[in-house]
Amino acid sequence: MQLSDIATVSGKGSLFKVLKPAKSGMILESLDEAKTKLVATPNHRLSLLNEISIYTTTKEGSVPLEEVLKKINKEFGNDLGVDGNSDSSELKAFLKSVLPDFDDQRVYVSDMKKLVKWYGVIKQYAPEILEMK
Repeated sequence: MQLSDIATVSGKGSLFKVLKPAKSGMILESLDEAKTKLVATPNHRLSLLNEISIYTTTKEGSVPLEEVLKKINKEFGNDLGVDGNSDSSELKAFLKSVLPDFDDQRVYVSDMKKLVKWYGVIKQYAPEILEMK
């Protein structure tokens, strides 16, 4: 599996594996034990994870999510020291350790919580994505 095979849908708390296109959208399956299926229509706000970046203060302006996830895996493995319920200062310190030049004006705490949650889901259900190449 690749990051381009995983999507997030606004308003849904899980990550989804893209199964195939359908007449009215995309057929998705949740990346958890439930394996809930969903047809994402044009009304859903769907984003593929390979299209997501994290804002930085560098001249490039952002770093791809995949690069950040792989760096987290390399540096922290299974023990991040934070989770989705950690307070904002802990989450900011965590992201600063992984991506020192992240833009703290445009990367919100809610984004950091999603990053940590998504990392946990990917680590559990699609660990091959996190392997360095």
